Amino acid sequence: MRFRPCIDIHNGKVKQIVGGSLKDEGDSAKENFASVHDADHFARMYKENGLWGGHVILLNPPSSEYYEATLRQAKAALRAYPFGLQIGGGIHAENAEYFLEMGASHVIVTSYVFKNGQIQWENLELLKKAVGKEHIVIDLSCRKKEEAYYIVTDRWQKFTEVKLSAQVFEKIAEYCDEFLVHGVDVEGRSAGVDERLAGLLRNCAGAPVTYAGGIGSLADLERFREITEGKLDFTIGSALDIFGGKIPFDAVRHYT
Repeated sequence: MRFRPCIDIHNGKVKQIVGGSLKDEGDSAKENFASVHDADHFARMYKENGLWGGHVILLNPPSSEYYEATLRQAKAALRAYPFGLQIGGGIHAENAEYFLEMGASHVIVTSYVFKNGQIQWENLELLKKAVGKEHIVIDLSCRKKEEAYYIVTDRWQKFTEVKLSAQVFEKIAEYCDEFLVHGVDVEGRSAGVDERLAGLLRNCAGAPVTYAGGIGSLADLERFREITEGKLDFTIGSALDIFGGKIPFDAVRHYT
C-alpha cells in the first residue's frame, strides 16, 4: 500500500475540487483549495521525497479557453520530475506519445476508452499499439447509481453503461499497466472512504489499483487499509495540509 500524490490543474491553477461539481460549461467547479504555488513546486516536493507514480490531471477539456494555461502547468510539473509522474486529461491514441515525450511515465485515459457509454475495444487496441500497455493507466472512476457503480467519463460528468466489476478489470488489464479509480461521490469531501467501493476494488485483479476519494483523516487511512487488506495504493488531495487540509504530508509520504 503506497501513497500516490496528485497535482490537479484547473483553469491554469493547481486546485482541489469537489469531484462531482466539475462542469465544462463556464469552466466551473466547487473549489476546496487553490494553491499559490505552480505545479512544478509540488512535482519537486514529490521528487525530493521519493514519491513516484503520482497523477497530474488536466481538468479542462482542449476546447476550454483555459486549456493552454492548464497544459503549461502540466508541462512544468513533468519537467521538474521527468518520468516520475503520470498524466491524464483528454488523452487518446493520437496524442498519447506526445505526453510521454513530455516526460510522463504513463498516460491516464478514460473518455477515449468509454465513448458512447460502452467500452471501445478498438480504441484500447489503438492506444496499446501507440505507446504499449506498460505506459497506460485506465481510469475507472465511478459513481453509484441504484445499487451498482458505473464508470463515468468526461471529467466525471457522464455515466456510461459499464458497471464496475471484477470481470471488467480482468479484461481491461490486458491493455494497461495500472488502474486509477476515483470514488467520485466522495471525492473532495474528506468525509470518509467509500467502503463498499474499496471492498469491491480489493477483489479486483489483473493490474495494480490506486484508489482516490474521501480519505479525510489518518483514521480513515487505517480503515482503508483494513478494508483493502493493504492491497491497493491510495491518493489524498483536499485532506492534505499542502492542499489546505488537516492530514500532515509528512504522515503519509512514508507510505512507499
